Amino acid sequence: MEQTKMERMKELVDQLNAASRAYYQESSEIMTNYDYDKLYDELLCLEQETGVVLSASPTIHVGYELLSQLPKEAHESPMLSLDKTKDIEALQEWLGDQEGLLSWKMDGLTIVLTYRDGKLAKAVTRGNGEVGEVVTSNARVFKNVPLNISYTGELVLRGEAVIRYSDFRKINAELEDEEEKYKNPRNLCSGSVRQLNNQVTAKRSVCFYAFTLVKADGVDFHNSRSEQMEWLRSMGFDVVYYEHVTRENVASSVISFAGMVTENDLPSDGLVLIFEDIAYGRSLGRTAKFPRDSIAFKWSDELGETALREIEWSPSRTGLINPVAIFEPVQLEGTTVSRASVHNLSILESLKLGIGDRITVYKANMIIPQIAENLTKSGPVQPPECCPVCGGRTEVRQTTDVKSLYCTNPECQAKRIKSFALFVSRDALNIDGLSEATLEKFIGAGFVKNFADLFSLGEHEEEIIAMEGLGKKSFDNLMAALEQAKHTTLPRLIYSLGIANIGPANARMLCRAFGYEMDRIRKATQEELVAVDGIGEVIAEGIREYFSKEENQRLVDALLSILELEKPEEEQEEKPLLGKTFVITGSLTHFSNRKEAQELIERLGGKAAGSVSSKTDYLINNDTTSASSKNRKARELGIPILSEEEFLQMVEQ
Repeated sequence: MEQTKMERMKELVDQLNAASRAYYQESSEIMTNYDYDKLYDELLCLEQETGVVLSASPTIHVGYELLSQLPKEAHESPMLSLDKTKDIEALQEWLGDQEGLLSWKMDGLTIVLTYRDGKLAKAVTRGNGEVGEVVTSNARVFKNVPLNISYTGELVLRGEAVIRYSDFRKINAELEDEEEKYKNPRNLCSGSVRQLNNQVTAKRSVCFYAFTLVKADGVDFHNSRSEQMEWLRSMGFDVVYYEHVTRENVASSVISFAGMVTENDLPSDGLVLIFEDIAYGRSLGRTAKFPRDSIAFKWSDELGETALREIEWSPSRTGLINPVAIFEPVQLEGTTVSRASVHNLSILESLKLGIGDRITVYKANMIIPQIAENLTKSGPVQPPECCPVCGGRTEVRQTTDVKSLYCTNPECQAKRIKSFALFVSRDALNIDGLSEATLEKFIGAGFVKNFADLFSLGEHEEEIIAMEGLGKKSFDNLMAALEQAKHTTLPRLIYSLGIANIGPANARMLCRAFGYEMDRIRKATQEELVAVDGIGEVIAEGIREYFSKEENQRLVDALLSILELEKPEEEQEEKPLLGKTFVITGSLTHFSNRKEAQELIERLGGKAAGSVSSKTDYLINNDTTSASSKNRKARELGIPILSEEEFLQMVEQ
């Protein structure tokens, strides 16, 4: 029996550490918080039963490993994690007859700030609790950190660097590549604070909220935590929101905080309770991992038991078909919930979901419905052999350890909408007012069957004005946008057609090589196409296959009869980037957008590609130390990663 427990402990340590590495170092999640907490608690129970704690156990380690090139520095005293509970009564017992401060447990990156002679002298991350990374230059560009304060003694304080949900959504919206989008504000904040280039940090809108005063010699705080907090506020710091609580009102205060979760713009994963009496808290000492003067309260996920009605298969516009669980309505966190995404086939199979199964559901972070557990496990439900939109054949595809379902029909309406969305996108015909939702309405109404039909939408004025969400003003704006879109360039048209593997950069290279003549491009042989810089065998075959179809030739002819193509004048200048291929990722500071940077590369003789491969010469990313997929691929292939500054120095030499 003991041997079985030891084997289970080793298994749990490996699973939890893998999840922690993904979360802290790779900005990804391979396990939900619900599952992590469940496995962590199981490990903790086994350690208590056996009296054995393995050296790699996450129950005795805190923080992340130090992998970046930032300078390291040991903390004067260890920065411990907090013991936690999900039981309000446990909070009451812990507090006893003392007064406490209850505050948000913010979900960002803990930072220690040091001030000397009234100036910010140093900022260090929590790191592994013993050693942190020095991020002083980055802290200087946080949105709300005072660089100078009136107190001239040595001040040491701790707080949380966070990125607001509103700023997080704004930053993600600027990233065109879905692969590069950040999973949550915590991951974005971690990468922003641990930057080697603080220009990137400055753009990320990082905020700092103080939660502990460590040292301020000569100031009498009357043994009061709240006086410390208010004194920090008087020095110009934003402090974490807190409430005074006693044993009698801590429960109602927790409920009050819970009611503010959905409206709170600051990421939080629970609450922290600390004793108001500083001396009393210090007298309690600490354990090997936890201080005894404070405790974390994790939201106890409200579980609802219900019955699975069906699995709805929801096609996306990329061909991916996602399973969605539909169940008997259940009340969770004050709202009625009846559906939850199952994400992919792998999760569907692991849950063994079958119709009629009894399941428990909860809201992750009190917001997103998720399935916690399948109590009866009669499945799994088999995926459909036909797409629910078009009836075309489906197939299961596996990427690493994840299995997903796809529609194989290239004419599927879900995919058609995606092709129309590309046609009207910014780098293609750039037609404002045609969102995917609006396109779906026009296609469904039969107004649009091919790209050229978009320019005849004026014939359906009355019907369009009568559509929900539109109207006369929207119609007039759309007509103006369509008229403006008629004046375009051949590279934009080529890209808009959706030819396999042809992006904006390849489209420009192709047009330049064939003198901006469409007839030459669509009649080009395989050999002529491969001779174009940046066009390989696969891309060339895709171009030839597209133009070999009669319906595509008719579509291009129809568009050419509508559009007025402007032929750009070739600039005579040096080509310092001739033969070099660049990939650009992440946000930019010196260019207004990625397209502007790509145009400069091409004007100087280089090629701007969309993905990193063995043919890539340089990856441009201001976040040079990030763990994004493109950064990882570049490092694996030995491809230099340049910041914008380094790239501009290269072209200015």
